Amino acid sequence: MLEIKHIRAHQEEYTQALKKRNFEAEAVFESILKLDKKRRETQKQLDEILSESNNLSKEIGMLFKSGEKEKANALKEKTAGLKEDSKRLGETMSQVGTELQALLYQVPNIPHPSVPAGKSEEDNEEIFKEGDIPVLAKNALPHWELAKKYDIIDFELGNKITGAGFPVYKGKGARLQRALIAYFLDKNVEAGYTEVQVPLLVNEASGFGTGQLPDKEGQMYHVGNDDLYLIPTAEVPITNIYRDDLLTENQLPIQLTGYTPCFRREAGSYGAHVRGLNRLHQFDKVELVNIVKPEDSYKVLDKMVEHVKLILRDLKLPYRVLRLCGGDLGFTSALTFDFELFSTAQDRWLEISSVSNFETFQANRLKIRYKDSHKNKALVHTLNGSSLALPRVLAGILENYQTDEGIVIPEVLRSYTGFDIIS
Repeated sequence: MLEIKHIRAHQEEYTQALKKRNFEAEAVFESILKLDKKRRETQKQLDEILSESNNLSKEIGMLFKSGEKEKANALKEKTAGLKEDSKRLGETMSQVGTELQALLYQVPNIPHPSVPAGKSEEDNEEIFKEGDIPVLAKNALPHWELAKKYDIIDFELGNKITGAGFPVYKGKGARLQRALIAYFLDKNVEAGYTEVQVPLLVNEASGFGTGQLPDKEGQMYHVGNDDLYLIPTAEVPITNIYRDDLLTENQLPIQLTGYTPCFRREAGSYGAHVRGLNRLHQFDKVELVNIVKPEDSYKVLDKMVEHVKLILRDLKLPYRVLRLCGGDLGFTSALTFDFELFSTAQDRWLEISSVSNFETFQANRLKIRYKDSHKNKALVHTLNGSSLALPRVLAGILENYQTDEGIVIPEVLRSYTGFDIIS
């Protein structure tokens, strides 16, 4: 959520910047600033009335003490009127605040100057590519056929138990999945991140805090009786650990990593491009979250990108990095880099990670602030990234490492799996 003081100071600049997102902000900003003006004027009136009421209360007390009951009772009638006025102004403040909040929730984050203009993923900018794309035999199979051939993932059984998009991992498939989770967590901890285990259900405040609500409400599974949501990513509970906290400068940076299953309805996703592990309703992911001082956030973003590169180098998977254009940029993000690996059997790139800087957008909703050495309070910057999302990484390993003898396990994972080939 944007800060109103920044909208006031940079209205035209923000209006132009949001056009990169194809978001017309002019009318919304006018409404926001009009309501903000009314809120500040009402607050001023309310403060004046409360001050006058407080002064009168003191005067009434003195009059009663001095025996001037008639004057005191007259002033009491005046304070009763002031209480009615303060109640009315308080109700106005509440109504204006609700309307203002609703408008602010509609406005996406301001894109970083480096974000290219564009309308869709077709306009994303490739900034880095690494790794050799393997040459597979003519009889190479896509991962969903490999999963069936080696009996390591059962999509039909998942459909029986729950429905489409909920696979069952079996035998060496389950062990490879577990190996990837452990490997990702170990790499993150080695890089200085603290591992946490967090709830898989969050309340509405947590969803609003990180920006999933109201923007992605239709994509989240809602537990109606308890008014809780299954998490779409570990970013939500991990970042909310610090909601409403005032941190000290010495506590920053905060670096957290965690593994969770993730749940997404993915409504309207059909077709060959979502077969197998390409698009699931439940999937495993290891997440990185950073909470830092504003001046450090883009250095941290670069470090996160380099960290994910290192993991993919270790796995020896061909990948590329994209800078997302304005039209493909997430609602809460100021700058996002997507990682994609090349699926040779499918002959297409598969997204496996997004690394993003939200600047103060999430922190303003979450009310996460820090106090610097001069005792000034300021919002932190929050960042997060997948390190990594497992389904498509697993798909890439199965497809790119397939041989006539079986699926070779990447060397870096063998100490985790306990085997070096699925055959």
